Amino acid sequence: MKRIVVKPGAKTSTQIHYHRSEHWVVVEGIAKVTRGDEILQIHENESVYLPMGIKHRIENPGEIPLHLIEVQSGSYLGEVILCASKMNMGGLTL
Repeated sequence: MKRIVVKPGAKTSTQIHYHRSEHWVVVEGIAKVTRGDEILQIHENESVYLPMGIKHRIENPGEIPLHLIEVQSGSYLGEVILCASKMNMGGLTL
């Protein structure tokens, strides 16, 4: 489990994990989540499940920092990103 803070306008790279799933819970702010072909808007006290093998990323479209909790489950919980696209992680704090 880890706490993530995303600055306004910042986003992560598109990622895919083959040995773990993730569950993101928004604590403060609004998250724009890309999950496969879906684009979701997740608000405070809401969550999103990211199954193993699905492309995903998060961005902060709001004007305040986005705070979320990430819970990982699976056979490998390391930080190796198996597939990533162009990165824009300047506003990300882990």
